[in-house]
Amino acid sequence: MDQQVRDIINKEAKRQKELVHLIPSENFVSEEVSMALGSCLTNKYAEGYPGKRYYQGNEFIDEVENLAIERGKKLFGVEHLNVQPYSGSPANSAIQMALLERGDKICGLKLSAGGHLTHGHPKITFSGKFFESVQYDVEEDGRIDYDKLEELVLREKPKMIMAGTTAYPYILDFKRFGEIADKVRAWLVADVSHIIGLIVGGVHPSPVHHVHLIMSTTHKSLRGPRGAFVGITKKGVSFAESFGILDLPKLIDRAVFPGLQGGPHENNIAAMAVCFEEASTQEFRDYAVQIVKNARVLADTLRKNGLKVFGTENHLMVVDVGLEKGKEVAIKLEQNGIVCNANTIPHEQGSPFKPSGIRLGTPAMTTRGWKEKEFEKLANRMAGIIKDI
Repeated sequence: MDQQVRDIINKEAKRQKELVHLIPSENFVSEEVSMALGSCLTNKYAEGYPGKRYYQGNEFIDEVENLAIERGKKLFGVEHLNVQPYSGSPANSAIQMALLERGDKICGLKLSAGGHLTHGHPKITFSGKFFESVQYDVEEDGRIDYDKLEELVLREKPKMIMAGTTAYPYILDFKRFGEIADKVRAWLVADVSHIIGLIVGGVHPSPVHHVHLIMSTTHKSLRGPRGAFVGITKKGVSFAESFGILDLPKLIDRAVFPGLQGGPHENNIAAMAVCFEEASTQEFRDYAVQIVKNARVLADTLRKNGLKVFGTENHLMVVDVGLEKGKEVAIKLEQNGIVCNANTIPHEQGSPFKPSGIRLGTPAMTTRGWKEKEFEKLANRMAGIIKDI
């Protein structure tokens, strides 16, 4: 092996082992997932879908992709599953490209309020450039006001609503989202990338009966490889038929390939199959419960130390550390062996480059076996470091 690359990998392995990891979107995969990622499946080109490939030699590739699809459909409760998206952003883009025309109106949570770039952030993203974006916000406490969201939707009548977040520490009311979308006959997409592990673990409500499509990455709380999937619900199939769309799965599949991507990463898809199986176990459900317990202890202890914490009802929280001090605090914490990320707070007065908060999550260290006692001790230590800045 290339010694320079080996040395870098060894240094990164040491960093991951020795530091405390609190970035909510990061986790540690199992040896089985790692084995699939590093397997010979990476050698094979497989443009197309199982049974309809453009290259020969895909007998076993089809087998592993079908396995991932069937395991995922069962785990997430969807009618159709596409496991080929390389990550969450192209998966969201594929959904939008499949169901919207240029200039159609899309409604998503503001980036500064905890939303994601691909949910219609203006000007710099696919979703903001090609579609007209109307965005909803959170209140002073960081929560979505669903009455205000309904007023916005009834006034603007978007064609698609994105129900998803990247830094939102509360339970999402998918039932209410569904009722609002139904009033204007809008497509409703649940981006559950952060909370998918909590959903299958039974500690967060599932959107499956209330939305038309589900998009999620697989590497955050689900503890799998860096990939994504698009799922179509039973409600989504019926909704599509009401518009005369008789084959919604085909529409979505074509938007992924050849619409946005070429050959799928089948080693990644095999790793998805592994993580879907792992996530179906009682051990994983216990893990999801512990994630939430740990997050609550971390948040409560930081509050007891005088810090303003938004959340938490799930795996993450946002902490106000002072105007434009988020990056400074994140750097200082890393210098003390604690890795998190700077983040905007609700109604941020700073900027994305100089935000006033940090974002913390518990999935990774829960994987490492941490429980309430360890997180309480950590919170006290973090509060001391933050106050000294």
